[in-house]
Amino acid sequence: MPFAALGLLPPLVRAAAAREYQEPTPVQTATIPVVLRGQDVWAQAATGSGKTAAFALPILQERLEARAGTRGIAVLVLVPTRELAAQVGGEFRLLASGLPGSLKIVTVYGGVSVNPHMMALRGGADVLIATPGRLIDLVERNAARLGGVGTLVLDEADRLLDLGFAEELGQILQRLPAKRQTLLFSATFPPAVEKLARDVLHGPARVTVAVDPAQTPLITERAIELDQARRTAVLRQLLAQEGWSRVLVFVATKHSSEHVAEKLRRLGVEATSLHGELSQGARTNALLDLKAGRVQVVVATDLAARGLDIRGLPAVVNYDLPRSTEDYTHRIGRTGRAGEPGVAVTFVTAATYAHFRLIEKRQGRQIPREQLPGFEPEEREAPAIAPTGGVKGRRKSKKDKLREAAAKDSSRLDGRPGEHSPS
Repeated sequence: MPFAALGLLPPLVRAAAAREYQEPTPVQTATIPVVLRGQDVWAQAATGSGKTAAFALPILQERLEARAGTRGIAVLVLVPTRELAAQVGGEFRLLASGLPGSLKIVTVYGGVSVNPHMMALRGGADVLIATPGRLIDLVERNAARLGGVGTLVLDEADRLLDLGFAEELGQILQRLPAKRQTLLFSATFPPAVEKLARDVLHGPARVTVAVDPAQTPLITERAIELDQARRTAVLRQLLAQEGWSRVLVFVATKHSSEHVAEKLRRLGVEATSLHGELSQGARTNALLDLKAGRVQVVVATDLAARGLDIRGLPAVVNYDLPRSTEDYTHRIGRTGRAGEPGVAVTFVTAATYAHFRLIEKRQGRQIPREQLPGFEPEEREAPAIAPTGGVKGRRKSKKDKLREAAAKDSSRLDGRPGEHSPS
């Protein structure tokens, strides 16, 4: 089905063609006509499925047809991270660049000065893409008026709640008109997102896009068993032998991001870190440097696991395991994009073996284990820990503990070594 058959105006069909969108993806086919009718949307679609264009194209058409202008914000798109805000804003601008007239598209996020954002919002905006914290800041400074919002988009709704934006989201929803169109997109629908959808949507069209086997990313998954202390050495070995031009390495914490990047630099690898406490300029530069090949490795927290489109990324490495199967899927989905093959390597240590087996079980598949010559693991999988309280019937009573303490005191007075004495 061509884009024209979905009800889009010729300028927007041409805009899609200019972006090299040959034909609508399933989520675009299902969503665009519904949005054009003004109906709410409850959509479940994986990252990389084309959902940004699924809401951007009909929203731009609505703004072209309205042309009434507004002193406030006509369309509000809420996203969880600065990087996703920049990416969604960029997509809106590219699709709008060849349209007649002039649509005002503004992107705001934290980590940078608020003054340029306040200036950009003078007179309102056709489309505002924002992270929740910065939007509230702008509202409290009277720089953003939300009373005229006709369309609200919640993009990556599960990630919005995962990152702790529930309170900010509630404050924003209170300031929006009750009568509006709401579009909610999420890769997963845990109970909190289900509740959010039921609270904010009215008579929505349900859109669920199953993964088409023909469109499954060409990702080769590898699981390497190793000792925890040798992960950096194994990573360096892989970089040398696999010839990856660019690699995204996922770790669990900000400290690990900086620590691993520093260790790689000491080994002669061009590497940088990416995490939420960096300035926005540093975060943007890290991604630009990776895309341009100025660095070979970006060591990132899960900040980079959602929504980022890094074309031609040959490999990702799970240096630390993710918390959940969903996070694992999003991490490895940064490679193998746009029909290109990719490799996803996961380091499995004795301490993380059981957790990785759980991820595999929930995915419904098993990844063969391998070991690199010279880096065979010596650590053994940790034994299962009793849930609480030790073994029933074997805990020491209070009287036993008092007797032991008295015996120790007696030993010290007699000059004999007690159970815990240095001798």
